[in-house]
Amino acid sequence: MSAKLSDSFEFERALWRKNVARVAGVDEAGRGPLAGPVVAAAAILPSRWAETGLPAELAGLNDSKQLSETQREKYFQFITGCGEIEFGIAEIDAAVIDEINILQATHRAMNDALAKLNPLPPHALVDGRPVKTLRVPQTAIVKGDARSYSIAAASVLAKVTRDRLMLKFSAQFPEYSFAEHKGYGTAKHLAAIEKFGACPIHRKSFAPLKQKLF
Repeated sequence: MSAKLSDSFEFERALWRKNVARVAGVDEAGRGPLAGPVVAAAAILPSRWAETGLPAELAGLNDSKQLSETQREKYFQFITGCGEIEFGIAEIDAAVIDEINILQATHRAMNDALAKLNPLPPHALVDGRPVKTLRVPQTAIVKGDARSYSIAAASVLAKVTRDRLMLKFSAQFPEYSFAEHKGYGTAKHLAAIEKFGACPIHRKSFAPLKQKLF
């Protein structure tokens, strides 16, 4: 077994040894953009993969931000289609983000993603800081999407889902070029906001949008 394989199942393995068979990795995509939803995903990988290794189709699985779009799409297709991985994906739209703030919206999306796993898993591995409102016991792991295969899988699910949504919004609101920047505050996006104002998927509570009256 390679060191990489061992390292990236380290947190899952500790729980599997305690007979916690279903360990969910949880991650989100889209906390920072000025437009679009925040998306969270949860993924449970088979515990036997700790001994057999990842399937060849998942070789190189890592934090989605470290992967190319082609790699993410390939992993997404396998994760959602292989039948051995349990997963849930949830999104919270811009209007709700403005209403309850991005942190609460992110945590709600995580809980909604977990709720799609039936039954709820007994434990979750969460990327980043602890989530006080999480509906299951958790282990928070800094840079967990690069240290846990379960979180990496959730990272891919969340990122690909959100990117696909932003492509649809780009067709709906072409003047903002969402397909290019996915709602992040690039110079081109900020120039479009200055020219056209905000559209329905913009987060009005985010600077610089909150300083403008639309």
